[in-house]
Amino acid sequence: MKLQVVFNSLDLEKDLSIAQSIQDIADQITIGQLLLFKYGITAISRFRDAMPKAKIIADTKIIEFCKDSTKLTLDAGADWITVLAGASQNIIHATCTTAHDLGKRVMLDLIDARSRGQSALDAKSYGADAILFHQSHDDYDELALMDEWDMVKGNAELPVYLSAKINRDNIQTILNLSPAGILIGKSITQADDPAEEAKFFRNLI
Repeated sequence: MKLQVVFNSLDLEKDLSIAQSIQDIADQITIGQLLLFKYGITAISRFRDAMPKAKIIADTKIIEFCKDSTKLTLDAGADWITVLAGASQNIIHATCTTAHDLGKRVMLDLIDARSRGQSALDAKSYGADAILFHQSHDDYDELALMDEWDMVKGNAELPVYLSAKINRDNIQTILNLSPAGILIGKSITQADDPAEEAKFFRNLI
């Protein structure tokens, strides 16, 4: 199981400083939408320059202009990008093909999937490398998460990562689901000591 730390504030310098302090603890680092909205691909290149060896995921949530968006993002230094499951099959496939041509990878984000179970089933045939089971930060519902998890995991032939407002209170429940990786944001990045908090979750994993 991988620990993926999500950076999603509006302060790039602060996020870079925290990321450098946890880069040897986390397996992967995600540059979230808010950073991308404010700083664009500059955020990606800054993270890459600061951490040349880190595995960086850009949470691009691609839904159109897929080839250009994919190339811009990956050329800036990301190792992975995300594409929305609600995009057309052609968009998802073209995103994956473009990324693979560059030696990079794609996560299929189920946040807007019409049917999460069907999208999980189709993900491999589309060319995705992993699945992101993602509950919106604004609509988190633990019961709904549990109801859908088994369906997604049971239909998936790919690793399934889980993003669900993970914190100290629910981490054991999350670990019991055995995802391929967990995404943790504010519980680490807004902690008094982000590196120590990251170590706490790392030790549990």
